[in-house]
Amino acid sequence: METTQARVAVAGSSGLIGTAFTRSLAADGHEVVRLVRREPRGADEVRWDPRKGYVDTAGLAGCTAVVNLAGAGIGDHRWTAAYKRELRDSRVLGTRALVTAMTSLDEPPRVFVNSSAIGYYGDTGTRAVDESAPAGRGFLPALCVEWEEATAPARDAGIRTVLARNGLVIGREGGAWGRLFPLFKAGLGGRLGDGRQFWSWISLYDEVAAVRHLIDTESLSGPVNLTAPDPLTNREVTAAMGRVLHRPTLFPAPAPALRLVLGEMAGDVLGSQRVLPARLLESGFSFTFPGIDEAIRAALR
Repeated sequence: METTQARVAVAGSSGLIGTAFTRSLAADGHEVVRLVRREPRGADEVRWDPRKGYVDTAGLAGCTAVVNLAGAGIGDHRWTAAYKRELRDSRVLGTRALVTAMTSLDEPPRVFVNSSAIGYYGDTGTRAVDESAPAGRGFLPALCVEWEEATAPARDAGIRTVLARNGLVIGREGGAWGRLFPLFKAGLGGRLGDGRQFWSWISLYDEVAAVRHLIDTESLSGPVNLTAPDPLTNREVTAAMGRVLHRPTLFPAPAPALRLVLGEMAGDVLGSQRVLPARLLESGFSFTFPGIDEAIRAALR
């Protein structure tokens, strides 16, 4: 972010991206306001209840930016009807609550960065897509569409609104890679299904830098893909994990087994998403870890 001190409100500050993002802001002297669901324990915390649509609006006063990274983990549970409702409500209702709070302020923040996901595009096969591509079909694309539409009142109120369509973030402490690292370190890693599906990934370092870039870049609004420039197949990712960790990758997970264990979610694990960060690159963003090997090594450090 810019060198002048900013006040930034963050929902989802305890997750993989949120923890790294707030640490980055604080290290550069910016003031971070964390939205929490419990009683606040300090002046840097603000109470909110996304399910009830409540935000302590006074705590957002003076914020130049609001960043929403909140949402139940896509891969934390099987997609039962109840958990699909949790995935939807934690995103859509939370976004609506923040938008209502921001637009009620006498001086609303200048920018609102709201998480979305490359799940918006559905299964793209071998076809490369950028932000101009339409939404795909299925549960995740429909969820992403509703999630993004919930930001519309902020945009209509004149708040620059950016939709950060996140790829698979390479980090040790959460997300998909948080589950992969222990398996591969134990020598139990392998391709998923036939391994031909594309994975659009990004290092945690570049993810944080990209979110900060979205805040600072006045020309950016609407959807922006947060993925590295070179999507790889699951086979290629598997080979890179074995190469960097010096472990064999001899334990593939066959598609029928994944469907048995994961249920409906297996369709997205086995699906292919070849997503390019066209708008991020056009806006001048430079990746620190554009290659998979260096991104994995960065996560391990």
